[in-house]
Amino acid sequence: MTDLRTSHFDFELPPELIARHPLADRQASRMLVVDRAAGTISHQQFTDLPSHLRPGDRLVLNDTRVLPARFFSNDGRTELLRLDHTDPLLWRCLVRPGKRMKIGRTIAIGESTGTVTDIDPEGNRLISWDSPVDETTHGRLALPPYIDRQQEEADRDRYQTVFAKQDGAIAAPTAGLHFTSELLATQPHSFLTLHVGIGTFRPVSVEDPREHRMHEEHFTLDATAAAEINAARRVVAVGTTVTRTLEHLGRQGKPLTAASGSTDIFIYPPFQFQIVDALLTNFHLPKSTLLMLVSALASRELILEAYHQAVRERYRFYSYGDCMLIL
Repeated sequence: MTDLRTSHFDFELPPELIARHPLADRQASRMLVVDRAAGTISHQQFTDLPSHLRPGDRLVLNDTRVLPARFFSNDGRTELLRLDHTDPLLWRCLVRPGKRMKIGRTIAIGESTGTVTDIDPEGNRLISWDSPVDETTHGRLALPPYIDRQQEEADRDRYQTVFAKQDGAIAAPTAGLHFTSELLATQPHSFLTLHVGIGTFRPVSVEDPREHRMHEEHFTLDATAAAEINAARRVVAVGTTVTRTLEHLGRQGKPLTAASGSTDIFIYPPFQFQIVDALLTNFHLPKSTLLMLVSALASRELILEAYHQAVRERYRFYSYGDCMLIL
């Protein structure tokens, strides 16, 4: 589509349809199925997923593990959202309120004291610690803002996939939250890793999305998974993070090989998919980069009709919500 506008990806969502808690059973979610070839939409359950998979299909999932990324100072006056910390004594953070945290200011969390050593062009603070912060005691999950509540004990387990392995994400790869170990064991599958960052929640603030600056996230694909994906009849990506990683790699050349690096790929219509044949995904925010991605795989008109039906049928939206299968 040549006349691409952010407003083309808007829809009305009643606030009560935002899922603020997970279901008691991981795999009890509903699943809206979009058949691109037939142009049809049907309403099913997530447990129907295996019936849509054929011999030779391969699920590809993101095995990143969500780490506590939200911290508060001992006096409760300052909140840190840790964006990355390749060195446990050196954090890059979003800080609230930011005005007080100038270069040289200190902050105490537990027994650790940090000093602001730099401020990057985006306003993030680089904080150097005199000792590692006790994350188990003081760290909290950075639940998405639309969940609009404090972390509860159940979130430690449920805002994490059952196959999470590689530490490093701020946010969960939410399409994977529906799987139980038992269901996954019945299907051929492979893992890659993409550490989901806070940029996944960044809104598109420009009317021409091609002017939007996409965030960068780190990924890893090992040789075994690459070979399995190359041999698949159909590649079924579980989530937009998997889709972005595979399509980034597909542009580096085929067949896929082991790779590690960063991607800032932004997928929007029109887009020629190189690797991904089908996608399992949750429902996304209006005018978001993720809604643009799924609209590139199907058509914008078909996806918005699917969302319209999901609202009408009272599906649960976003991270703890129901899912969509695009075939």
